[in-house]
Amino acid sequence: MVDLKSHWEKVYQTKRPTEVSWFQPHLAQSLEIISRMDFDRNVEIIDIGGGASALVDDLLNHGYRHMTVLDMSQEALNISKRRLGGQSKNVTWIEGDITAVDLPQHHYDLWHDRAVFHFLTRADERYRYMDILKKTLKPGGHVIIATFGPQGPTHCSGLDVARYSPEGLLAELGQNFKLAESLEEDHKTPGGTAQKFIYCHFIRGSSNAK
Repeated sequence: MVDLKSHWEKVYQTKRPTEVSWFQPHLAQSLEIISRMDFDRNVEIIDIGGGASALVDDLLNHGYRHMTVLDMSQEALNISKRRLGGQSKNVTWIEGDITAVDLPQHHYDLWHDRAVFHFLTRADERYRYMDILKKTLKPGGHVIIATFGPQGPTHCSGLDVARYSPEGLLAELGQNFKLAESLEEDHKTPGGTAQKFIYCHFIRGSSNAK
């Protein structure tokens, strides 16, 4: 079995952030969805696997005050800390595995995940991920998950991945969530390859039922 912690540390130690296949200078699709939510700037947002992503930069620049970034790779988190400089002190940084991490209960208004969930190819991993999401997301909270779509790749960064439709992601979340919108994206990798992504925005019901 692959040691995922070592795998992702090596990726970020041996490649510049602009060289990884999922790199985008700005997560335009995510930012577009978030802008339509018309959030108060004091909401709690967590970015899953967002270690080296510029989403945190853009949200801070849009005035959001309570950002948490979680990643398995400490090196990925360090990349963002260096990039943000003094602004990094305004972010909560968590090094951890999203299938095993301990997060505060009913704390987050928005859970954002671009390109993590599709790496969870085993049912037990997906169950633990969803269990943590449901424990930590507020009733009425929002979820954005972006994965490879049905026509997307079957491998990424040397690892197997799963592919999803919006309906498939909704089935993983369960009946207390509704699909608010979904978008498709032809992501062009730094190497010039096109990858089919889907972005799905879900809203949790007002209860904590699963």
